[in-house]
Amino acid sequence: MTKSNKHEFTVSELAGSLKRTVEDAFGHVRVRGELGRVTIARSGHVYMDLKDDRAVISSIIWKGVAGKLSFRPEEGLEVIAEGKLTTYPGRSQYQLVISKLEPAGAGALMALLEERRRQLAKEGLFADDKKQKLPFLPKVIGVITSPTGAVIRDILHRIEDRFPCHVLLWPVLVQGDKAADQITAAINGFCNMSPGGEIPRPDLLIVARGGGSIEDLWPFNEENVVRAAGNCSIPLISAIGHETDWTLLDLVADRRAPTPTGAAEMAVPVRVDLAEGLARNAMRLTAALRNLLQSREIALISARRGLPKPEELLASAAQRFDFVTSRLGAALTRRIERAKLLLQQRISGLRPNILRTGIERRQLQVTAFAERLIPAANNRLRRQQDRLRSATKLLGALSHKSVLGRGFALVRDERNALVTKGSNLQDGQKVQLEFADVSRPAIIGDGTKTTRPSRKKPKPVAKNPKQGDLF
Repeated sequence: MTKSNKHEFTVSELAGSLKRTVEDAFGHVRVRGELGRVTIARSGHVYMDLKDDRAVISSIIWKGVAGKLSFRPEEGLEVIAEGKLTTYPGRSQYQLVISKLEPAGAGALMALLEERRRQLAKEGLFADDKKQKLPFLPKVIGVITSPTGAVIRDILHRIEDRFPCHVLLWPVLVQGDKAADQITAAINGFCNMSPGGEIPRPDLLIVARGGGSIEDLWPFNEENVVRAAGNCSIPLISAIGHETDWTLLDLVADRRAPTPTGAAEMAVPVRVDLAEGLARNAMRLTAALRNLLQSREIALISARRGLPKPEELLASAAQRFDFVTSRLGAALTRRIERAKLLLQQRISGLRPNILRTGIERRQLQVTAFAERLIPAANNRLRRQQDRLRSATKLLGALSHKSVLGRGFALVRDERNALVTKGSNLQDGQKVQLEFADVSRPAIIGDGTKTTRPSRKKPKPVAKNPKQGDLF
């Protein structure tokens, strides 16, 4: 077997040679394709597949480049990628390191935007019944926008001109890959403020940004921003771009303003106009009251002309009073005479024999009632006596006296408490014996206190230490 003189590569040498060859040949490429799998690692790098109908290229966007993207890469989006082709020796695969990524024209973004709009509309996120009414005169307004742009200056200047109030600014990015997350956090942060806290909770929110391309305005089309605005408990005005621009945030907001300045005009009324309106209303109210009083005064004068004089109103009543007074004396005399006549008629009907007959009839009724009452009372008395005798016998049977009559006695101690157990008594203790007829004092034992003999066992006699034990 002849030995070959060809150079032998190590695996690392061959992988490195392939890497240099690919990078030299494809140091800068521009590729158009559709995004397949998109994965955002914890490190911030973005891994994805760039594909068409016949091939797939693994691609990666480093963290620094991903943070500068104007839109969020999503599966199915057609893009144009620029970068260099390299290899990954650890897995024997080639990949595209992307330095710039942009949608393949506005048509791709618009198609994605329309699909997302249909999906969120199907969920009812844009329904009119979910829109909140803007407060007429908010005390605190929360603004979510960039702190360095002209938008915040225009809003503050317009509010100051119309009706100055307290404005809270939540600074966020309004362009780039991180903008959507910051805008979402700002909306949720304002909503989570507690009323009456150290920082006042806004009565109205304004999310604003200046004009730009669809790529620049894309953070306001992200799903997390739209859902945060839909769940916001504070009325929200969307002021994104110019009047011709529109985003999904405009559809979910409670009101859409054509410009950030227009949002400030929607937020607060003009104080001068309000003052002039109040003054005009006060003047109209004063004039109306004056006209009302004048018309009522004229009506009162007209009504007074048709009323008769007070003397004429009282004349007929006074005449009737005089007529009645003149007839009062004769009427009283006739009334007294009729009463006397009626009294005489009643007296003539009262005779002694009539009264006597009535008394006798009442006596007979009383006698008959008494004859019925006495037997009933006697029967009731006998029944009560029988019940009393029965109760007396039962009481005697249950009394301890009957037990004592059979030869028993009750024992009580010095406190007159009943003794039920002999073990509770000691020798020499005084007791009281109660018999059936009398009570007698007694003393337990022979009258002197004695001590009980000790029950302790006698100590055993110590054995003689010199004597041995048989056991």
